[in-house]
Amino acid sequence: MINGNVSHWWEQIGLPAPRPALPGYLHADVAIVGAGFTGLWTAYYLKRERPDLRVVVIEQRHVGYGASGRNGGWLTNSITGGRDQYAKSHGREQAEEFQLAMNRTVDEVIRVALSEGIDADIRKGGEVEVAYTPAQEARLRAQVAAEREWKHTDVELLEGARATERIIVAGTRVASWHPHCARIQPAKLVVGLAEAAERLGVEIYEQTRVEAIRPHLVETTHGTVAAEFIVRATEGFTSQLAGMRRAWLPMNSSMIATEPLDAAVWEEIGWRNGEVLGDYAHVYMYAQRTADDRIAIGGRGVPYKYGSRTDLDGVTPDVTVRTLEAIMNRFFPGTRGARIDHAWSGVLGVPRDWSATVGLDPATGVGWGGGYVGTGVTATNLSGRTLTDLILGRDTELTRLPWVNRKVRPWEPEPLRWLATKGLYAAYGFADRTELASRTKTSPVAHLADVITGRA
Repeated sequence: MINGNVSHWWEQIGLPAPRPALPGYLHADVAIVGAGFTGLWTAYYLKRERPDLRVVVIEQRHVGYGASGRNGGWLTNSITGGRDQYAKSHGREQAEEFQLAMNRTVDEVIRVALSEGIDADIRKGGEVEVAYTPAQEARLRAQVAAEREWKHTDVELLEGARATERIIVAGTRVASWHPHCARIQPAKLVVGLAEAAERLGVEIYEQTRVEAIRPHLVETTHGTVAAEFIVRATEGFTSQLAGMRRAWLPMNSSMIATEPLDAAVWEEIGWRNGEVLGDYAHVYMYAQRTADDRIAIGGRGVPYKYGSRTDLDGVTPDVTVRTLEAIMNRFFPGTRGARIDHAWSGVLGVPRDWSATVGLDPATGVGWGGGYVGTGVTATNLSGRTLTDLILGRDTELTRLPWVNRKVRPWEPEPLRWLATKGLYAAYGFADRTELASRTKTSPVAHLADVITGRA
């Protein structure tokens, strides 16, 4: 088994040929820090709209090194943190417009991939969520009923035989499905997007670590970049920047990928149409059937490292690998004995209110997008288009969405955030174990954790 080496997605296609480092002092119209999806989508749309702009992207390692090249490959319509908070702050209609924008963004990513000739194993099969305990079933049914009160959600409740006609998960009691999701191979998408941006004239500099972002200045290990506008697109690595340690908490998520499974196993499982799979556990899992017939499955391993330290090349603890393998074997008994070919981890950005944000400060010229909490493959595209409109000074439907220019308070200092994160995930894990064993209703421990995290 390969452990680390960034991700299975990169192992599959090979790490990209290195691009040059920043050559020294440079002046640009727009400087983007981070060559993941947020940074690259912003660069791509800016150059399409304004070919005359000099747009540069600065990356500490290589394109797609962070979450963009390590995620579960879910191109889904989730609004990070949910719609309810936006209904409270901006009204129900604005929250529903946000949902519609996310639905359309799924199709926008697919459209761009097709138009730019990016083969990222995209298949739009929707998102399946399963419940396999009584407590999970109650939560799923309540969530589906709540979703049906909103426009543009298109969620279906799958009862009886319908609950397993798409994917046969052992013990499934009930499931849900919606159409606004596609499976992707994220490294292929990020490589193709970078190449598309470069064809438009975007300059990408790698192996250049940004140390600080100041008004109209980016200070790096290889010189300073002066720009009218700067975009901070650093997601889980934001804590490494000067003055940003408590802005977004870097949370680790881990994945494993099996060997390609034979036809008999897939006949037992089903899973033929590119659906992605999740569950209603508190410490939830996420999975896809890859284009080459593997199961790639992920979840929270060691969620947080003291002092906001960040993962490097994705080495994953053995206990996390065993835990994910056990979940897969419980879901799909036919996978017992299947070889695990790769394990890896990545870091994602978590704001204090667990909700993503995008914005621009016109006084400093500094924009940002991130805090996606693991649901960023789609949101990054919407973020990039929104930042494009903000930088170009446009008043559009996108710039009026309720996540724009939201202010979020910082995380608590250490050791409080380490103790809180460790305690919360211990609580969620305890709740899952009791529900799996015998508890028929959601554990009060989980309810308390939801209140503390702001999820309730």
